[in-house]
Amino acid sequence: MHSADNEKFERRKPVYQELNFQIVCAVTLIAVLGVSSVTPAFPKLATVLNINPKDFGLLVTVFTLPAFILGPVIGVVADRWGRKKILVPSLFLFAIAGTACAFARDFNLLLFLRLLQGIGAASLLSLSITLIGDLYTEDRRTTAMGYSASISSVGTATYPIIGGALATMGWYYPFILPIFAIPIGLLVLFVLKNPEPKGDVYDGLRQRNLQEYLRNAVKVLQNRQLFGLFIASAANFVFLYGAYVTYLPQLINDTFKAPPTVIGLLLSSVSVAITITSAQLGRLARRFPATNLISASYILYALAMFIVPFVPNIWLLLIPSTIFGIGLGIGFPSIQTLLADLAPREYLATIISVNGTFFGLGQTLGPLLMGYAFGFGGISSVFYAATGFAILIFFVFRYCTCR
Repeated sequence: MHSADNEKFERRKPVYQELNFQIVCAVTLIAVLGVSSVTPAFPKLATVLNINPKDFGLLVTVFTLPAFILGPVIGVVADRWGRKKILVPSLFLFAIAGTACAFARDFNLLLFLRLLQGIGAASLLSLSITLIGDLYTEDRRTTAMGYSASISSVGTATYPIIGGALATMGWYYPFILPIFAIPIGLLVLFVLKNPEPKGDVYDGLRQRNLQEYLRNAVKVLQNRQLFGLFIASAANFVFLYGAYVTYLPQLINDTFKAPPTVIGLLLSSVSVAITITSAQLGRLARRFPATNLISASYILYALAMFIVPFVPNIWLLLIPSTIFGIGLGIGFPSIQTLLADLAPREYLATIISVNGTFFGLGQTLGPLLMGYAFGFGGISSVFYAATGFAILIFFVFRYCTCR
């Protein structure tokens, strides 16, 4: 078979069968490993290292903080010098610092290693999304974004189970999992075939000074549609990390006195809904514009949050969890797809990385905002506040993206 025929065959292959896409998905799975796999070990860790449970949040904060701070810098460097030059060292740093956490027996040292691991993790999710934008266009890009979101959800659903099982043997065992980032880094370095920055556009880009590049990047980022997508991204994580991850377990415990295993099962149900829905995103995108899908996601968020306080039976919580998961399944990857479509190619990594900074903003503000709501009116107020916030973001997003 001639090389031209080979290329044509490759183009006809389903996205999920392509080796490039499989490597990108492996990077995505590493990107979501750092928190969900280790939280089941926190109670044992507190006992062994004599840590006050109120300090658990520091192990998450020092890990997520670098993504919030370094996002735009990562994007600029990746656009100017290439994806692999950032991604490969990041995977190795994630693996080495993350695995070293398993050998730490001092909390301050553990925090420092988590910070280093977070620096390694800072680029992983945004660059995995950038690679999909590099590798695919049109319907195949939307399909790839949907599959990637599904894979991410599978990771977030299964990592707590894996981490919990490993933690039964010792608190440090879940911290060994990052070692798998090393073979993935080698695959990215030697096997991944992606269009690294090159050609006239990128040659001209490298010749510009950094000040001019940043000035032009700021002009691009002032686009009202992009701003609306950034706000939508941050809001997704306000709902996920604020109302759902932080306070739904509290509601389940307070109202239904359920054990941790049941709480974990209910939390995993949203990932199942995300996985199924996002896998069908390619079909939905052929029928509905991305802006409409994103808008619909906020209606679903509002409906799910509003239902939660009225659920009389613990297993009926599967209904709002499923609705919430469907919203995330159509909304989150649609945002990434639209960002990739709107971004000028020479600024793609920058824009995706700035969007990653808004991820961090939502992760940081979500628990804080919902904490204020909890203090104001109890657990039900959290979900009423989330309902109102979803409606507000719906109108903000429509204003920013509808011309």
